[in-house]
Amino acid sequence: MMKQGGIVLAVLLLVGTVANAQKKSIYHKGWVDFNKNGKIDVFEDPSKPIDARVNDLLSQMNIDEKTCQTATLYGYGRVLKDEMPTTEWKTKIWKDGIANIDEQLNSLPYNKKAETQYSFPYSKHANAINTVQKWFVEETRMGIPVDFTNEGIHGLCHDRATPFPAPVNIGSTWNKELVYRAGSTVGREARVLGYTNVYAPILDVARDPRWGRVVECYAEDPFLIAELGKQMTLGIQDQGVAATLKHYAVYSVPKGGRDGQARTDPHVAPREMHEMFLYPFKRVIQEAKPMGIMSSYNDWDGEPITGSYYFLTELLRKQYGFNGYVVSDSEAVEFLSGKHHVAEDYKEAVRQSIEAGLNVRTHFTMPENFILPLRELVNEGAVSMKTLDERVGDVLRVKFKLGLFDDPYVKSPAEADRKVNTKADQEMALQLNRESMVLLKNEKNLLPLNINNYKNILVTGPLATEVDYTTSRYGPSNNPITSILDGIKTFVGKKANVSYSKGCEVIDATWPESEIIPTVLTKKEQEQIDLAVAEAKNVDVVIAVVGETDKQVGESKSRTGLNLPGRQLLLLQALHATGKPIVMVMVNGRPLTINWENRYLPAILQAGFPGPSAGKVVAETLFGENNPGGKLTMTYPKSIGQIELNFPFKQGSQAAQGKKDDPNGNGTTRVLGALYPFGYGLSYTSFDYTNLQLSAKEVRQQAAVDVSVDVKNTGSRKGDEVVQLYLKDVVSSVTTYESVLRGFERVSLAPGETKTVKFSLKPDDLAILDKNMNWTVEPGKFIVMIGSSSEDIKLKKEFTVIK
Repeated sequence: MMKQGGIVLAVLLLVGTVANAQKKSIYHKGWVDFNKNGKIDVFEDPSKPIDARVNDLLSQMNIDEKTCQTATLYGYGRVLKDEMPTTEWKTKIWKDGIANIDEQLNSLPYNKKAETQYSFPYSKHANAINTVQKWFVEETRMGIPVDFTNEGIHGLCHDRATPFPAPVNIGSTWNKELVYRAGSTVGREARVLGYTNVYAPILDVARDPRWGRVVECYAEDPFLIAELGKQMTLGIQDQGVAATLKHYAVYSVPKGGRDGQARTDPHVAPREMHEMFLYPFKRVIQEAKPMGIMSSYNDWDGEPITGSYYFLTELLRKQYGFNGYVVSDSEAVEFLSGKHHVAEDYKEAVRQSIEAGLNVRTHFTMPENFILPLRELVNEGAVSMKTLDERVGDVLRVKFKLGLFDDPYVKSPAEADRKVNTKADQEMALQLNRESMVLLKNEKNLLPLNINNYKNILVTGPLATEVDYTTSRYGPSNNPITSILDGIKTFVGKKANVSYSKGCEVIDATWPESEIIPTVLTKKEQEQIDLAVAEAKNVDVVIAVVGETDKQVGESKSRTGLNLPGRQLLLLQALHATGKPIVMVMVNGRPLTINWENRYLPAILQAGFPGPSAGKVVAETLFGENNPGGKLTMTYPKSIGQIELNFPFKQGSQAAQGKKDDPNGNGTTRVLGALYPFGYGLSYTSFDYTNLQLSAKEVRQQAAVDVSVDVKNTGSRKGDEVVQLYLKDVVSSVTTYESVLRGFERVSLAPGETKTVKFSLKPDDLAILDKNMNWTVEPGKFIVMIGSSSEDIKLKKEFTVIK
């Protein structure tokens, strides 16, 4: 028996050795035997054209394998219950592969279930991703690698990745080069950590500040969004990682700005849709070639986007030339039957989405919920094999472009520890925060504060110690955070005495109803304000840090009012009554109707939603080490009754009520004008504009016009100016916008320094959608306007387009 047992053991060892040898044998010099047939197939040959490789692979796949390439498996802590592969995986739907795994082992912020030992150190994550990838390569029949996706709208959504400010702040920098560097950082960190596809940038056009996700948008202007989105996309993809644009399309203007389950019914006319909401997608797709698009779950004109052949195929692929793969926003397919009711059941919703052009379904449920109905549809002939092959082919093509069929693994996991959140990355992120600061008011040059003149400083307001806004669901987590109070204390050191009194909470007990029905302050609320006022009487200056947190703005957090929530205005009014100088620091993710604050407080700094270095950057700015040069990317209305109040706007649509505006005489029934216009932002120095030059006074329709202007720093401090070029089409065949942004450059100037800023207006910059909905450069007069905001125009010159 002993001898027989030894023979059995020897046989088992031999079998194990052979099995290991077989696994190892799929890896050859220069190629991988993914289908394990012992020969190099066309799809395994790196020298072959990608389309040939895709077609060869498709020809070898069965229906189970093909349909598995049409769904997302949400990562650990979301849908996937295992951190690492288990023997049970052989019984799961993904035994035949999967299109992508989203947010795998990233220690997702605000989700305790997703905390994992594999997110950090970075090299441990890279090794873990390799282990998961190895299972799919070695344990599935065809060995098709997984596309590991992740969020990344303000830094990669991973444990201790480099954190950026919110997209609304990134937009406020108006700095294309810096945004490209930010994208490069996201792409590099993704690649070395094992992610191959980043869901960024957001190209939504924020036209209604009540909408909760305004904080995640760059701007209200499509040109600015396109320019910054292009740079973010190029930065990500230049690192060998796919960028997936979102949310396509017409997502950001649900009726009434209502968020949550109500995200639907945008009231947008066809021409406006193309010129405003589709413009950034069209340009970024054509100029940066992103590999991914996320389809949104709203409708347009009664047609849900994710079930629309027009949006997903006709526009996206045939007109714009997109050749990557389309992934649905979570639950977008389910909404076809469950919310929009254009499909009688979920199976029909699956059919409609696949026929429309969707490639990959994403939702927080098991992937078989989509895959199994799709298999039924193909077997029944309701979805043709040709259609399925086209959808799967798009997914495979991206995987080939990403190099997953040449080298499916992170090459050197140890490199991740040296290449994620480096000192250089932290400095770049710090610079993004600095350049996003926007100075809204500075009466009598109260700012920057001279510590020598203010020996006793009170910091007050509920946002002084709040930090949650620096970390969102879609960005990095677990980085050290400096509150604004701590930043001020650290900066001031022993040079002055800094005291703190909270003053009030962000919201009151009855908010948001208190916005429409005023309530009496509670005893505690009155005591908080009284305490802050008592402290203010003993100091030289008050820094009041007020605004919103991530509980008042963000996904599913639309508002019905835009004032400072809660008792914050009452706190400011009580502080103002002391006669002490008040510096208001506003932490906000959207435009707010701060009318009283603007009229009566001498200085207002918009901090927005900065990243974890918030306190350091705000302190540097208040005390002059950082000269604010950011500009608003969204118009600030005075009242929600003015909404929509935006740039750009159709001629006459935002007119006043004077005789020159109203043929029927004067009107005095409404508040007029913006509180702060698009492109607005002050500086601690001043700038002068001279010598506007155009390359020609007459050009033909397909010619470019070069523009140059001299900008001089006429103040005593180094500072940044955002030089903005606006274009007016004087007479056109259809009503056009009053003017449109068609160029901008952020320039840094030393005192007395002059720089020549150059722009080039291409035919596309002059084009409009004519009566036949064709993009056309019409002959006629154009006015070039150079300024420091959409309303502060410094210089103008004309040129004419001739046939």
